[in-house]
Amino acid sequence: MGNDPSGKVRCAIYTRKSSEDGLAQDFNSLDAQREACAAYVASQASEGWELLSAHYDDGGVSGGTLERPSLQRLLSDVAKNRIDIVVVYKVDRLTRSLLDFAKLVEIFDAANVSFVSVTQAFNTTSSMGRLTLNMLLSFAQFEREITAERIRDKIAASKAKGMWMGGIAPLGYEPDGNNSLRIVEGHARLIRDIYRRYLSLKAVRLVFDELSAEGVTAPLRIKKDGGTIGGRSFTRGQLYQILKNPIYCGKIRHKKAIYEGRHQAIIDSDVWNNVQSILAENTRGQSANRKASSRFLGGLLFDESGEPWIPVHTSKPNSRRYRSVEKRFYYYVKRSVHFQKTGQRKSGKMPSRLPADELEQLVKKTVSQFLSDPIAVLSEVGLPLDCTSIERVRQSSEVLCNSLSNPEHYKLIRRVIIHLEHLEIILSLSVLSLLIGLGTNCNGRTTTSLTNDMRLVRNSNSLRLIDKRGEVMVSKVDPVLLNLLAQARVWWRQLEKGQMDIATLARKEKVTASYITRVVRLSFLSPKIIEKMLKGEQPSQMNGVTILAKGAIPMSWNDQEAIHSIA
Repeated sequence: MGNDPSGKVRCAIYTRKSSEDGLAQDFNSLDAQREACAAYVASQASEGWELLSAHYDDGGVSGGTLERPSLQRLLSDVAKNRIDIVVVYKVDRLTRSLLDFAKLVEIFDAANVSFVSVTQAFNTTSSMGRLTLNMLLSFAQFEREITAERIRDKIAASKAKGMWMGGIAPLGYEPDGNNSLRIVEGHARLIRDIYRRYLSLKAVRLVFDELSAEGVTAPLRIKKDGGTIGGRSFTRGQLYQILKNPIYCGKIRHKKAIYEGRHQAIIDSDVWNNVQSILAENTRGQSANRKASSRFLGGLLFDESGEPWIPVHTSKPNSRRYRSVEKRFYYYVKRSVHFQKTGQRKSGKMPSRLPADELEQLVKKTVSQFLSDPIAVLSEVGLPLDCTSIERVRQSSEVLCNSLSNPEHYKLIRRVIIHLEHLEIILSLSVLSLLIGLGTNCNGRTTTSLTNDMRLVRNSNSLRLIDKRGEVMVSKVDPVLLNLLAQARVWWRQLEKGQMDIATLARKEKVTASYITRVVRLSFLSPKIIEKMLKGEQPSQMNGVTILAKGAIPMSWNDQEAIHSIA
């Protein structure tokens, strides 16, 4: 203090008021604070105190922040060595935060500036003043916390009595002016429709896709301050909030507690409870299978009882020789089986696991076959059959078939249902119409169903999907069969050239002579069978074990094809 060459002590008065109420008056709170501070500075004239003409007044600004125009200007002048003492009416006019006050004191100390509160008779030039100041700020903070606790307790008690405690009313309601809500019937119908769709589809993503495809938007609402909310498409987050909000079944939530509300329910309690059960069931397993959930049918696959099937994977060594290299095998598994729910691990004749790659290929193949028939597509969508529409569908379908894995096209497939002997694929007609550029469908239907017969069989250590005739439904090259074919050719060339006999070759390869003989027979396999192997279209029962069985490869190609059911 006393940095002025003239020996004068330059005093700056800082005033603040939290609200703007009364600031327009001729003599307001800021004027009162400044008058009291000026009188105090005048009383210290004998000490050389002199009041600066600059005003540092913040009106309508909270003391919980340091981002105040006049305070920042004051700190700038402190840094420029223009002030020796900062005078305030009360400590809390400068700040209400003990942490912020510590920052200000550090700034003042660095500039050798003192701090004086005229109504609390201390300044920061002495250690006692610093102690008193910290005590006062601590008590002020304690008082604010007590006040906040009282407000929180009042809110909790009011909500326990079912009262609506303000804020933006949930969609479907409006405040009734008596600490409660009344139903806005036009909006309530939309809420009931969202709950109905979710009970049917059992997935928020599908509800979102359906609402988006139909152009359903949140109603435009006007807030008290004149602002607006709504008027746009629903987001998934908004749909989750609607489905999880207990206010729609006549309840009031306060933190983790739920109380009976005074308002009327929009959703029946049975519907509410069913929706919460589905939400809870869908939430399970999401974290454990988050990486696998990127599979094509993740969130779309269910069985005929409505139970979801989730994507999982297992890892196994890639080969006997390279056991450190793991290969992943992906499956879709019934959720109850995956989490080993008691009493649900047995599912009768219905399989509990399906190979992911084959199932996904089968779904894409079935959808592609449907899209490749323009007449069938136009018939389902409900549009007239004419040359222009048929050509447009043909061109659009070709592009769509080649990009079914595109996330934008997931919306086309509404749900895939696994039945005991067939697969059902439900498509959204409204999404299909938009994707092929035909606008919205005009026959009043929203979905169509495709079916494909299938059964599950075990082939050695793998699972295969076959049709009623026993033929594989999806091509899948068996690397074991291809390796055996290659090995047979190599061994036969060595034997054919007379380089060694079977016994010598067996000793060299560390296998039995019988095994050498059975593998070499593959060199005389029917070209039709070899072609099927190379395309992955071999019979479901053909694998590395059955192809080497006794009598599996007779000398006649016709006999070979007959034994292995190759037409």
